Amino acid sequence: MEKETLIDKTEKSSRNTCCRQAQSKVESGLGKIAIVGNPNVGKSVMFNNLTGIYVTVSNYPGTTVDVSRGKGTVGGVDFEIIDTPGMYSLLPITEEEQVARAILLQEQPQVVMHMIDAKNIERMLPFTLQLIEAGLPVVLVLNMMDEAERVGCKINIERLEKELGIPVAGTVSTTGEGVDRLTARLAEYVDAEPGPAQTQAGATFPFENALEQITGLLDAEYSLSRRAIGLLLLQQDREIEAIVAKKSPDTWEQIKQICSDTQGKHAHPLEYVIGMQRQHAVGEILQKVTEPVKPGKATLREFLSRLTMNPITGIPILVVVLYFGLYKFVGGFGAGTLVDFLESVVFKGYINPFLTRVFSALIPWAVVRDLFVGEYGMLTLGVRYAVAIILPIVTVFFIVFSVIEDSGYLPRLAMLIDRIFKKIGLSGRAVIPMVLGFGCATMATMVTRTLPTKRERVISTMLLSLAVPCSAQLGVIFALLQGRMLGFSIWAGVVAAVFLFIGFLTAQIMPGDKPSFYMEVPPLRLPKLSNVIVKTYTRVQWYLKEILPLFILASLLIWLGQVTGLFGICIKLLKTPVNLIGLPDDAANVFLLGFFRRDYGAAGLYDLNRTGVLTGVQLVVACVALTLFLPCVAQLLMNIKQRGIKTGIGISVFVLFFSFAIAFLLNLVLVGLGVTL
Repeated sequence: MEKETLIDKTEKSSRNTCCRQAQSKVESGLGKIAIVGNPNVGKSVMFNNLTGIYVTVSNYPGTTVDVSRGKGTVGGVDFEIIDTPGMYSLLPITEEEQVARAILLQEQPQVVMHMIDAKNIERMLPFTLQLIEAGLPVVLVLNMMDEAERVGCKINIERLEKELGIPVAGTVSTTGEGVDRLTARLAEYVDAEPGPAQTQAGATFPFENALEQITGLLDAEYSLSRRAIGLLLLQQDREIEAIVAKKSPDTWEQIKQICSDTQGKHAHPLEYVIGMQRQHAVGEILQKVTEPVKPGKATLREFLSRLTMNPITGIPILVVVLYFGLYKFVGGFGAGTLVDFLESVVFKGYINPFLTRVFSALIPWAVVRDLFVGEYGMLTLGVRYAVAIILPIVTVFFIVFSVIEDSGYLPRLAMLIDRIFKKIGLSGRAVIPMVLGFGCATMATMVTRTLPTKRERVISTMLLSLAVPCSAQLGVIFALLQGRMLGFSIWAGVVAAVFLFIGFLTAQIMPGDKPSFYMEVPPLRLPKLSNVIVKTYTRVQWYLKEILPLFILASLLIWLGQVTGLFGICIKLLKTPVNLIGLPDDAANVFLLGFFRRDYGAAGLYDLNRTGVLTGVQLVVACVALTLFLPCVAQLLMNIKQRGIKTGIGISVFVLFFSFAIAFLLNLVLVGLGVTL
């Protein structure tokens, strides 16, 4: 993304100016409403309330950050609604915040709908003040009003409107309460007749004279108010500095000197001084619009919340969640009951025999027929693996993940394991890509871009490539080790030990500062069935659209490899390392399939085990080796795209040798000790 293009529109100095722009935009085309705010304040739920489920999700240009867009009607007029990534201020730290700011500045929405958690208004209102002083067309949404009332937080919305000079609405996005009133306020806002400029709420700073000098030297036009630009310059925003240097080359050196002199007069960084002044301004406003909260008894929800984040109780809770959520539900029900029915009854009993008869009658040439219904045929193997073995597993996993996500447990898990992750060079924030890796490591690798430092991004990419199995692979392994508790414990113990050891080793080798951690922790909630269904539906839809074609492509490549002889050569090359770890020659096929798709390889192991050629020890060794084996082609390409070709290929080479080395040692130990599994 070109930094110079982030701010290149006309400056807005008041709400009424923005209203005029909104009217002209709506008359000439589809206007935009951007939903902004901290993570976990209900933005996505409100987005769904305003748009329905028919939305588009795509990467913001030049980034890997997803942005959701949909169409909603406000006051009889269609608007494009944009659900921006979470942000805490206009001074970005993560790529998510950079994208959110770019949307505000480049796309110039007609309304900036700032959503905050009403019970945490004191902590989130400073960002509202920042948006107002930037001259953006802000509407404040106090979400989770039910939870605020439950803890005794009473807010006079009408008085708050007068203090801020912008529309304010109270909502409960999960139930839809207040949404009608919000849309009415939005309609009033964009239809408002231009009037005299109003004095907006804001903070005053001890360096107002210096700020006034800077704004006077800004002789170009910007998407933010000159005051906001000046404050960002004082906080050493490198992106803004580059833009101002380009737009105001004649006065840039003078501006730089004023910023430097101003910082020299303060003992603390100006970012800290500005933050404290905004917080002070918020305190004065809240004294006028809120009643003091009387401390009440801790609720059951708060008690459970503390239990999930306390290591003494949180780890047993995590074990219970993993056992029942993943091992029993995903591994037992998904990879066991559902897969057995679809794979054995539906496909092997009806679909595959039918397809074989049809293609045998239509195509007399065996070589061509094998492309569709042969041992590695696109239909008899590719579609069967994707639909009968993998689809039920990932669907069940997506249900579990949606429940965990909707309940608010995920941020608590991040808080719980932050201390452990610090030992391997990561913070609790990295739990998000790691958990997503259990769904799809390729998608999770994209999400590592949200981690704040290059060091954390490389470490997390390494661990995702090595020791985080995707949901389908995990589900198949659970099914294979079902009833073999000792074997399952060995597999889980080895993979966990590798995860921690390689993470610790990488953190020691790679230079860089220790990671810092902050995360918004929403309240625990009972998951809403409709949210779980919508999230699961959209993710399964993504799977069918993105992954199913890869299975078919893999079958095509394998067929080409067989026709040309390359497949046989690769199998011969793999037989030696496969034999060294104690597995039969047939297992070489499994690892080659695993390179095309990790879950493809897991499904191959599932088929191989059903023939009865593997002993208990061989099965456990194969599960460990396949879990640690090369990232699939899609993940390899994503690693190269995100980390560069040198790092991406280097990770794969290391993983290839390391996975077989660990499997070799494990087989040596188990056979040497005479273990029977």
